[in-house]
Amino acid sequence: MRDTIQKWFKSFQERLCQDLETCDGVAHFQEDHWERPGGGGGAARVIQNGAVFEKGGVNFSAVEGVLPPKGAAALHLPDPHFFATGVSVVMHPGNPHVPITHMNVRYFEAGNGEAWFGGGIDLTPIYVNKAQVKFFHQQLKNTCDRFQPAYYPEFKKWADDYFYIPHREETRGVGGIFFDRLSATPEISIEERFAFVQAVADTFAPTYTAIVNENKTRDFSPQEKEWQLIRRGRYVEFNLVNDRGTKFGLETNGRTESILMSLPPLASWHYSHAPAEGSAEAEALACFRKDIDWVNSL
Repeated sequence: MRDTIQKWFKSFQERLCQDLETCDGVAHFQEDHWERPGGGGGAARVIQNGAVFEKGGVNFSAVEGVLPPKGAAALHLPDPHFFATGVSVVMHPGNPHVPITHMNVRYFEAGNGEAWFGGGIDLTPIYVNKAQVKFFHQQLKNTCDRFQPAYYPEFKKWADDYFYIPHREETRGVGGIFFDRLSATPEISIEERFAFVQAVADTFAPTYTAIVNENKTRDFSPQEKEWQLIRRGRYVEFNLVNDRGTKFGLETNGRTESILMSLPPLASWHYSHAPAEGSAEAEALACFRKDIDWVNSL
């Protein structure tokens, strides 16, 4: 299935970039092709200084070769030969009322014949509109429920636990779904796993752009912009300190520009910052915790 999966991911990158350009209305993605010395390569697509998106990326890769010992050990692989392909997305809007978002879908094939999918979608609002967060989670649940009733609760918890900043005791945002090492089982074929990953990918654009379109023309104050920069700082902290994908990519000689594409163009850190009690910022911060039942919360 390697060729089929790779071609679908590349076509998904193309379609998604078109959807995001339409949503922005001004800016276009710039494409940068690259090759990996060990084998394979990819296409990085970046959008900047748009009407909506201050910075964003939709990256495709299909690489193969031999993992360094540290990378093979991290994946518990006895054979370091591998093939991997996927699409990774991070969007940083300019307006603080439009959430940051991240998604990725990926496929990994090990030298010993093991193969699996991973991926997910999560949302990082600066100010939390609970109705929009409920809509976001409901769309993800609808997609999961088409395949397995256990998917959404399992993958939602996985996202809560994964997108967590231990040194801040808060989540990066309001979660979503996250899954890894979805391989074939006696009950579920690899083709069924792929169909699920395709469905997750296709859920992203209509769900996220619907939220963007509701917020992108809202006015905002300097105070709200500053809160956005502070929350972007949390995003940076998670990606550089806690994110396993960032660490794995850098430790395995991945393309640095593609890996660090996830970082915002600007962020702020204020010493011992705490929002005022009862403020919109404090209300948002109270939502950045695990185990909120967003589907049934309103």
